[in-house]
Amino acid sequence: MIFTVTQAGATAVVTPRGEIDSDTLPRLLSAVHVLPQSVTGVTWDLREAQFVDVAGLHLLRDQRLACQEAGRTMTVVGLGRQPRRLLELAWELFPDCRWEDFLPGGPLAATG
Repeated sequence: MIFTVTQAGATAVVTPRGEIDSDTLPRLLSAVHVLPQSVTGVTWDLREAQFVDVAGLHLLRDQRLACQEAGRTMTVVGLGRQPRRLLELAWELFPDCRWEDFLPGGPLAATG
C-alpha cells in the first residue's frame, strides 16, 4: 500500500493506492493522526484503492469519529465499484451505522 497525504490550506487529502486491508489500516490511521490542528477537513480519495475489505469499513468508521472529536469534516470521494458495493452491503446489513453517509447521493442513487 502506497498512500499520499497532501494539504491545501485547511484540508488534507489522503489518497491510498492499492488495497485497504488489516495490514495497511494501521499506517493509514497513523498518517491522519499526525495532521496539524489547523486541518479542519479530511478528504479520503479512494479513486486508486483497488480493493477494500472490512478494514476499510473500520477505517471510515474510526475516521468519522476522529473527525467529529477534532471538529473536522470528512469527505469520501472516488469510490470504485468494489468499495462502493462493500459500503452498500454494509448499509443493508447494518443501517444504524450510517454507511450511506459515505455514498455519494445515497445507496439508491449509487446502484440505480
